[in-house]
Amino acid sequence: LSIVPPPAGQSSVNVLILLHGLGDTKESFTQLARQLTLPETVCICLQAPSPLPFDLGGFHWGDDITFDQSMGAMDYDTGFDKSCRVIKEDVIEKVLLQTCGYRPRNILFFGFGQGGMAAVATALASKTEFGGIVSIGGPLPSSLQEAGDKEGKNQTPLVVLGGSSQSLITQSALTNLKKVFQTTQYTKWPRPGDAMPRSRDEMLPIMKFFARRLQSRSGVPEDAVEVR
Repeated sequence: LSIVPPPAGQSSVNVLILLHGLGDTKESFTQLARQLTLPETVCICLQAPSPLPFDLGGFHWGDDITFDQSMGAMDYDTGFDKSCRVIKEDVIEKVLLQTCGYRPRNILFFGFGQGGMAAVATALASKTEFGGIVSIGGPLPSSLQEAGDKEGKNQTPLVVLGGSSQSLITQSALTNLKKVFQTTQYTKWPRPGDAMPRSRDEMLPIMKFFARRLQSRSGVPEDAVEVR
């Protein structure tokens, strides 16, 4: 993993966990975290636990590697039990909650593609309300499509973004996400595919979401008591 601290002189009130896409590494999202410069937020860029086979380079979040014969590409949706254990137990519970004393409400996720699916899976497995999830081109894993019916909807706010065509965020994928998350906001970009944001306009819904959900202690006395 790599850690990007908050801007100089600011405390780390929030944690943003960044999860890269299929076949990538943490390096690209480490650079993204530096560019975001989110106030009072430490960014933790995780690398997926499993390397791709055949010396292809890069890593993946799935439990297995399979190839989609119809698309001639690796399948995104191969189970997320292993990744969920690593993120939920080793990173969130043992380090952020128990060691560092963060609350789930102050922990947010930013995932791309398969990393977005891992973020969604982790939130559902944790059965708690996190600060929020941003998922670009990351639908609900097929193994979790009945989660909302069995346990009620997850209260973590979700923002999902995708292209107007050639996107994994289809109408049925969006319906499945709304079945398991209480609050789901969808932005459809006027271009094909689920690539990362390419302009200020495409990034704007994400930054607005962060502005609403990131908490701040700036100007608050150290001995202040939060009233809930």
